[in-house]
Amino acid sequence: MKKIGFWSSTALVTGNMIGSGIFLLPATLASYGGISLLGWMCSSLGALLLTLVYKYLSGLHPHTLGGPYAFTRTALGDFMGYLVAWGYWVSIWCTNAAISVAFVGYLSVFVPDVAQNSVWAIGSGLGVLWFFTWINSLALKHVAWVQRLTTILKLVPIFSIGFIGIWYIDFDHINLLNQSGKTSFEALTATTTLTLFAFLGLESASITSARVKNAAQTVGRASLTGTAITVITYILCSIAIMGILPPDRLMNSTAPFADAAFVFWGVSSKYIVAAGAMMATLGALNGWILIQGQIPLAAAQDRLFPAFFGQKNRHHAPQLGIVVSSILASVVLLFRYSDQLVDTFAYMMNLSTLSVLTPYLLSALSLIVLLRKKQGYAKPIVMGIAGGAMLFCVWVIFGSGKEVILSGMLLLSLGVLIYGFKKRFIHTKDSDQ
Repeated sequence: MKKIGFWSSTALVTGNMIGSGIFLLPATLASYGGISLLGWMCSSLGALLLTLVYKYLSGLHPHTLGGPYAFTRTALGDFMGYLVAWGYWVSIWCTNAAISVAFVGYLSVFVPDVAQNSVWAIGSGLGVLWFFTWINSLALKHVAWVQRLTTILKLVPIFSIGFIGIWYIDFDHINLLNQSGKTSFEALTATTTLTLFAFLGLESASITSARVKNAAQTVGRASLTGTAITVITYILCSIAIMGILPPDRLMNSTAPFADAAFVFWGVSSKYIVAAGAMMATLGALNGWILIQGQIPLAAAQDRLFPAFFGQKNRHHAPQLGIVVSSILASVVLLFRYSDQLVDTFAYMMNLSTLSVLTPYLLSALSLIVLLRKKQGYAKPIVMGIAGGAMLFCVWVIFGSGKEVILSGMLLLSLGVLIYGFKKRFIHTKDSDQ
């Protein structure tokens, strides 16, 4: 089975992070005002802490399948491992629904009726979701090739806005004032929670580490390189877009990158940037659909998920698990789609973020446990990184909002019930034999 190298792993990390989040987030954050820039700073720091957690975990266990799930199961046992697999898996198909929504937003630059017609919007979102479901049923080399290509294509418009657009900033549009009507702490918490969605995927290289060359070194390097590129890109682009577009226009934009390009390059550049943005969402969707098959595959191999998630086709892809996950993403897309594209996207972002915070929190705890088991003690610096990552996760959980927290608790409770039923069923079956 062919393995992927450093650049493909970095493309997976960068491609999964730089996607739908950055392209619609400026509009979502506009109602908070300039304090959202502080939110970006906080989420960037949290993302770097979590990336270091996965770097150390990958160094301790470099040949695992399933990343956060595998690390947690090794350190904390089957039940905690299952909770991570369940929460992470839920976050993935919610993320894929959100990415599909973002794709529709930028498709509307070319076909304006798509953003106004729910039937067209849903059809477009479902179409792109299932096209990449098919791509991921092919050999890994094809998936990796698509990921490298879309990563290159997406970085061109993003860097153009970030590095060229900065010369067109109107600094009267930028301040650090809180315009949300909430307290500064509440606004900072909310914007940190929203912007963290754009960093989901920082752990992607660790999930596929069993299929990476020289994983002990490559996974950590790829994760840090991808996260560093993403942090710099996000902050530059956010400052540029907030400075180019007036707040009221930014708040109502369904394609803020394209609208910003229109200001200083004219009509043609708007379409070029929108096409690049579509490439970015497609690359993110391709990468996340790859991941949505790997997590349940790893759990199924350990008999914690139903066995059909472990079935592979002739290309060694867990095709049935990918299809089931895409069906669930389609249901979320159909259930939450409304006329307000940005509102729908914000809800899906928060639900995805909340669902993945349990895996992040338990991964940081697992690092401490594994270091103690392996070395007899935990290094103070690594302990501090893991502890800081855990505190960050707890803070963001409370920033998700009551509606999202309730939805997340219901999904987690459902997972616990399924786990209990499956364990009882397996125990009874094994006893009968």
